[in-house]
Amino acid sequence: MLTRKQLDLLEFIHKRVQRDGVPPSFDEMKEALDLRSKSGIHRLITALEERGYIRRLAHKARALEILRLPDAMASKGFEPRVIEGGRPADPPPPAAMPVEGAGAVDLPVMGRIAAGVPIAAISEEAGRVSVPQSMIGRGAHYALEVKGDSMIGMGINDGDVVVIRETNTADDGDVVVALVEDQEATLKRFRRQGAQIALEAANPAYPTRVLPSDKVRVQGRLVGLIRSY
Repeated sequence: MLTRKQLDLLEFIHKRVQRDGVPPSFDEMKEALDLRSKSGIHRLITALEERGYIRRLAHKARALEILRLPDAMASKGFEPRVIEGGRPADPPPPAAMPVEGAGAVDLPVMGRIAAGVPIAAISEEAGRVSVPQSMIGRGAHYALEVKGDSMIGMGINDGDVVVIRETNTADDGDVVVALVEDQEATLKRFRRQGAQIALEAANPAYPTRVLPSDKVRVQGRLVGLIRSY
């Protein structure tokens, strides 16, 4: 389970070594991820190490070994290499695939989304789910499993699967996947308040979060829900 920034850093390091044979410096990593200081890079590297994606080598400055890649990256081909240490664009979700004769569309389930306290943003495909063709409109769609109860007032329960249309814009009142400070993803109702964005829960136990507009990025809009009994 990687945050967007962690995935961006891992992909940036991997692509740079594959392209040039020369790893990026910490300053280049900082610039590519648009971070203010190298301490942010150190935190991301530590998180990647703790999750088993990389390993720091002793007695070598900025030397790292990539141990593995997320499935989406590994499928492109990868061999572990020792490395010494433009942000890539967010990869779109895999396209929806029609299921013959079923009147359904096969969507990727891109992990879990918090409906409560935000959890780490997830970018790896965790499976696939078939949804009715009538639920899918134009554009790319993906699915997320809901974790938490902050949207129960709208009938969105813990364990439900929500269907999301990929978009980076939203109207007031839309239920959206919001990426907060490029680190955490949450499912909330979206409202503008001047230069700020309010992320509203549908459960009185959770307060509305009000954030500067540049700290919130819309990743998609809720278009459907699937529940298993």
